[in-house]
Amino acid sequence: MENLNGKVAFITGGASGIGFAMANSFMAEGVKVVLADIEIDALQKAVKDLLALGAEVIGVECDVADSESVASAAEKTIDAFGKVHILCNNAGVAPSGALDETTPLDWEWGLGVNLMGVVHGIQSFVPKIKAGGEGGHVVNTASIAGLMALPTLGIYAATKYAVVGISEILRGEVAADEIGVSVLCPSFVKTRLAEGARNRPVELSEGSDEPDAFITQMVAVGAEPEAIGERVVRSVKRGDFYILPHDDVKAGVEARMNEILEAFDLE
Repeated sequence: MENLNGKVAFITGGASGIGFAMANSFMAEGVKVVLADIEIDALQKAVKDLLALGAEVIGVECDVADSESVASAAEKTIDAFGKVHILCNNAGVAPSGALDETTPLDWEWGLGVNLMGVVHGIQSFVPKIKAGGEGGHVVNTASIAGLMALPTLGIYAATKYAVVGISEILRGEVAADEIGVSVLCPSFVKTRLAEGARNRPVELSEGSDEPDAFITQMVAVGAEPEAIGERVVRSVKRGDFYILPHDDVKAGVEARMNEILEAFDLE
């Protein structure tokens, strides 16, 4: 998709962080943007900020863990702009803790947002991209934790490894419809990921919404979201599949891959 002017993008987790940075970068290319987020106050502010910059943008309250909420957001996107070309499944949360100390409610929350949110996005939007007949692109936000293991992030890693696999499969399934696929695997970025429990459903709550200390420390020294947004747009225009913006973690991924390859030679 070398020319993005006039295209329509739907971005989950769009009110802040990487999602909002994506919106800014797509807007600079003439893309009409639908911001989707569960946090209504932040969403309204984000829409206001983009409108002030001259963007064609609307905001849609959306819980990605709820298939009906995502389906409704897809209909609102079509109602507003007639078509949709770009889907960014970006919303995410990061339950943390040693695996033997995590709870079923931790897993339900993490799987619902990070994994089923991607599934719901694909199922609600890809048919609409196909129906538009103009091709398109899907960007699934995974993480470097989808390519290598990080301590205390077992739930997060499980969902992000799954998002990488889903993206690899989706790429082949939609290629004939001229729909590209990218999987974004950043390291730590200056976002509110550590504060995700602020939006955790009451019925899935464990009674604490304290920010995770490890994630808080890492995102504080992470990359700027704007750099990730710009990289995503360049990758969509080039048709890149893997988007790996942080080369400082390359050695860790390489070590894991080498261990896998070497295992094939064991007797």
